[in-house]
Amino acid sequence: MSELFIYNTLTGKKEKFKPRHKGKIGMYVCGPTLYSEPHMGNLRTFINFDMIFRYLLHLGYQVKYVRNITDCGHITNSAGLELDSIGLAAKAEQMESLEIVYKYNSKFQDIQKAYNLLRPSIEPTATAHIQEQIEIIEKIMENGFAYVSNGTVYFDVNKYVKSNPYGVVSGRKIDELLNESRELQGQEEKRNPADFALWKKAQSEDMQIWRSPWGEGNPGWHIECTAMSTKYLGEQFDIHGGGMDLKFPHHENEVAQSCGAGMKNPANYWMHANMLNVNGQKMSKAFGNYFLPFD
Repeated sequence: MSELFIYNTLTGKKEKFKPRHKGKIGMYVCGPTLYSEPHMGNLRTFINFDMIFRYLLHLGYQVKYVRNITDCGHITNSAGLELDSIGLAAKAEQMESLEIVYKYNSKFQDIQKAYNLLRPSIEPTATAHIQEQIEIIEKIMENGFAYVSNGTVYFDVNKYVKSNPYGVVSGRKIDELLNESRELQGQEEKRNPADFALWKKAQSEDMQIWRSPWGEGNPGWHIECTAMSTKYLGEQFDIHGGGMDLKFPHHENEVAQSCGAGMKNPANYWMHANMLNVNGQKMSKAFGNYFLPFD
């Protein structure tokens, strides 16, 4: 096989690619969150990794490509708050959460076909892996890196950094994160402002609720990818990909969860697709500078 060099976010260097198992590659990419139709900035990530998937196949590798679908959970927004984006969208459109998920998953599948993207080997959904998420949270708690506060389970970042590095993917410093987090609202339940939710206590207005050892609730966003990636690719695999905007907090917290559960940094190579810019600004629905794949 030809030599392949990959820019590894983990080391900040271009490195010669060496798969864990000769001739075989495990690759996990963070997929869509199904509360709206993806714009071209979102789709760029999936197009990038489709190209990477095709090139790995072209080189002769046997590739297990796993890309998840986020159809539940609390997503961390740009302000650091954990929101039920799917539930909010469902209420806005006067639908059930699963109706919203089905609606936008159908559109996403149509977009993939129109852009001739290869289907992943496995496309797991978060709702089908609630038990796996609960089991990983239980391991994190057994190892002393999580606590329950008013029915919500939080990852204890300060406890974790006493024995593990935090910031290995994003390069963020824990002191900076603590200072930034103190300025955010809704932090009262946490021991430390930088702690993040593994499991959120159910609220009366929630549209998706599951039972857990800590009471009824729903998962945090980060734990979903930890559960699905390690279930199908093992505790360690070759490549973890996603958009540049996922380096922090999503991918950083995935590493912390895996190590906190007694596993390891899940991927040897972390790859990040850059943002799609319009007039020098990141394409975003918040900025109103976006266009959709069928436009």
